[in-house]
Formats: sequence, C-alpha cells, structure tokens
Amino acid sequence: MPNKLYIGNLNYATTEATLSDIFGEVGEVVSVNLVTDRMTGRSRGFAFVEMVDEDTAKQAVTQLNGREVDERAIKVEEARPQRPRGDRRGSRRY
Repeated sequence: MPNKLYIGNLNYATTEATLSDIFGEVGEVVSVNLVTDRMTGRSRGFAFVEMVDEDTAKQAVTQLNGREVDERAIKVEEARPQRPRGDRRGSRRY
C-alpha cells in the first residue's frame, strides 16, 4: 500500500489544516491536497493526504475511515494511480 490516501465525502467547509490535524493524530503527515474547483475555488469534497510511510497510511485508513469530520462521515482509502489524460492539445477532429 502506498503512502498516499484518498479522502472522500468531505464537507465543503473542511480545510487542509483540519485534515492535517486529524491525520497528524495517527502519524506524520507529508502533505495534504484539498482538491478545489478551478473556476470557483470551492472545495470539490475530496482530498489526498500523504503519510510518512506505508504502516502509518494503513493505520490512518483503519482509524479514520468513517470518522465524522465537520458533520460528515469521511471515506479514507488507498489512492489509486492517476489515469493518463492523453493529449489535450486539439485532439478534436472536425
């Protein structure tokens, strides 16, 4: 299991600092990335948290999956690798 975790079902008011504090209770947090909408800057309701090592990441999944954060039960699981997006430079054909 890699060290990067997917955090879903977040309240739109949840901040990176809140996530860092919660995951910091389990172990050392390397980074927190709260995904936001490009146009509005508003949270999209999910984030990625990178823990210091694999064991700490496993503990975070076990301890925090289903925990209530800002009145929502969060989903914590191993992050899947990002799929390739392909060439976005004029891929449309008319």
